[in-house]
Amino acid sequence: MSAMAWRDSSHIEPGRVPAGILAVLVHIIFFVFMIFGLNWKTYPPEGMVVDLWSSLPQPVIKAAPAPLVLQPVQPPAEVKPLPPRPETPQVPLPPPKPDIALKEKVEKPKPVEKKQPVQKDLKEQKEKERKEKELKAQKEKELKDQQARVAAEVEQLQREQQEANAKAQALAAAQSRLANEIDEYKAKILAKIKRNIVMPPDLPGNPVAEFDITLLPGGDILDVKLRRSSGFAVFDNAVERAIFLSRPLPLPPDPTLFPKFRNLNLKVHYHE
Repeated sequence: MSAMAWRDSSHIEPGRVPAGILAVLVHIIFFVFMIFGLNWKTYPPEGMVVDLWSSLPQPVIKAAPAPLVLQPVQPPAEVKPLPPRPETPQVPLPPPKPDIALKEKVEKPKPVEKKQPVQKDLKEQKEKERKEKELKAQKEKELKDQQARVAAEVEQLQREQQEANAKAQALAAAQSRLANEIDEYKAKILAKIKRNIVMPPDLPGNPVAEFDITLLPGGDILDVKLRRSSGFAVFDNAVERAIFLSRPLPLPPDPTLFPKFRNLNLKVHYHE
């Protein structure tokens, strides 16, 4: 029996052993694909980083790789099936809130807190009002003072104008009075001289003799000169004699008027 089995094994067909080994390898590859294919994932390619060198680095000489040693293929062990993955329990999502409630929550303004004015602000406000009142009162007082000054200046100007008018009137009156007094005493001098003239008879017309008389204070005569002849020497001489006979000539009592009589011009008419 054993001899028969040995004889049968010695007569195995050539090529059965490589075929069996190839079948075993195919099953191993299939099982490996089934195990690792379930966990295979696709990863996106990573970004490329490029380093720029100012000069080329020195090449690194790598050692020669060790020779590949082929290990004999071991028969595959019994592959156990993977346990099933536990299912993740799904948690129900909360229901979405209505848009109206969300808008009210977003748009509802917060109440503005009113700040009560502190005591410092009240004091500053009162101080500001007090300063404004003082400034207003000061401006009103300055305006009143200015109006009073203007009124006083106007009144002063009116008073000065009235005084000036009064002085002018008084001066005009004094000048008029002095002129009247001067004329009055000149008329008295002429009348006194005429009383002392011995008139020559039967002179034709109304001849006029004009003399310049220089007087001294008190009415005394210093000099008599004939300024314009009457054309009749007899009449001129008669008037000159009468002038000397009339001294002292009458003068006003006010000595300030004497300069008006110091150099006296006198005209004597034949008929007058």
